Amino acid sequence: MPKSEIVLLDGGVGQELHRRSTRPSTPLWSAQAMMDEPHLVEAVHRDFIAAGARVITVNSYSATPQQLARAGRPEMFDALHSAALDAATSARERSGRYVRVAGCLPPLVATYRPDLTPPEDTCLSDYRRIVAAEADRVDLFLCESMSSSAEARFATVAAFESGLPVWTALTVDDADGSRLRSGEPVSEGVHAALAAGAAAVLINCSSPESTAQAMPALADSGLPFGAYANAFVSVEGLEPEGTVDVLDARDDLGPAAYADRALSWAASGATIVGGCCEIGPAHIAELARQLKAEGYEIVAEPASGS
Repeated sequence: MPKSEIVLLDGGVGQELHRRSTRPSTPLWSAQAMMDEPHLVEAVHRDFIAAGARVITVNSYSATPQQLARAGRPEMFDALHSAALDAATSARERSGRYVRVAGCLPPLVATYRPDLTPPEDTCLSDYRRIVAAEADRVDLFLCESMSSSAEARFATVAAFESGLPVWTALTVDDADGSRLRSGEPVSEGVHAALAAGAAAVLINCSSPESTAQAMPALADSGLPFGAYANAFVSVEGLEPEGTVDVLDARDDLGPAAYADRALSWAASGATIVGGCCEIGPAHIAELARQLKAEGYEIVAEPASGS
């Protein structure tokens, strides 16, 4: 008998695209690949599926109205979201496996910067625009890298209105995993997500060490919970209009080491695990191998069915 069921997410699509691309980095990051090298996006999705991922996330993280306007490309919104959805759904179909596609609701302006979150009316309007662009072609929504309880609430409210399941992922202070990057206790972000209708709560784009510190607050939610950490040395050098090549990857979080961390989250009750920035297909393949070796069954939906 399996220990329990585990939903295995993909890894960091944006950083994997950066690694494979022949083009220089731009502030639009992963969205730039949809313009310049769209074939790479589907290839990355397919590699994560082949590695064992059963949920993949649409590559639209940096295609928010604010980031496109800042780059002088606001007219690209519809085309980029359509292309990102095409890549994800095509990868799933060609894999021949039961894989769920998650729509993406990221920070609208900048990751790790709760101080730059727009006012509530702007957030709701723009998140609803993203939801409208993706809802008909995804199976759930993943609100990612939410740095404050307000950001988590705004994104979750908009996603919940779609009628699809919503998983809300918070990002925490790398020096103190009991707090969001806004300084609020993780429990406040969890409460905001739950009140807005989240079906699962997670920690993402934080160090594995701070992620582990945040686990108790998620476990107390009573909902399926999980984590997908990054492998950055530090995120301090990333500015809102900067490029990802200023960030360095840790050399102590290879596939086996990262899988060990994720297995510890599963042992604490997490039922959704995967990887974020700098976690590639090899990491996910090793994590899948270790999960199976430990008796877990890899599935596409948590036990609640959401």
